[in-house]
Amino acid sequence: MRTKMMAIAAGAAAAIALATGCSSEAGTEHAGGHNSPTSAGAAPAESAAPSSQTHNEADVMFAQHMIPHHEQAVEMSDIVLGKQGIDPRVTELATQIKAAQAPEIQQMQGWLNEWGNPPMPPMTASEGHDGHDMGGMSGDMMGMMSPEQMTALQNAEAVEASRLFLSGMITHHEGAIDMAQNEIKDGQFQPAIDLAHSIETSQQKEIDEMKGILGSL
Repeated sequence: MRTKMMAIAAGAAAAIALATGCSSEAGTEHAGGHNSPTSAGAAPAESAAPSSQTHNEADVMFAQHMIPHHEQAVEMSDIVLGKQGIDPRVTELATQIKAAQAPEIQQMQGWLNEWGNPPMPPMTASEGHDGHDMGGMSGDMMGMMSPEQMTALQNAEAVEASRLFLSGMITHHEGAIDMAQNEIKDGQFQPAIDLAHSIETSQQKEIDEMKGILGSL
């Protein structure tokens, strides 16, 4: 009888120990069997990714200088679109340029607003269109039309106006491509870099098209 009672007591002690061990292990897990954040196997929290809105001086320079550059292209397009006797290929191209560049002006102005409208660099002898400094580059180097060239385009008619528009816009586009390539090389703000790639591709295509039209006038 005594031996039987000792066996029962030993069995009960073993059952209690087993239950205690299972409870301890269960305490390290959440419902569904997932380890708690405090368990040894928990992974550390991921660090925050860098902001995609980071920009640098090259991005600011790109927007500040490309806006007046685009504005002149839109102005040139408006001039030729207001004339009679212009080659239909030229009017189609002018419409295309205006449709593409006007929204890009708005886009770049939006970036400058987000960046607190940083001031333009100080004026230098190398002053571009509408009094904007071009960062040491002359208007000719950026492909900008001079006031005299703009007046000549305004006064020209028919075939001569088409020729002045095409020759001027080819040089204008070449300047824009130079600025775009600088942004691609030195910029940090990804939307601006993407726009620079788009400008480089689309305007080179338009240059090729304009050269073909110019040669047939």
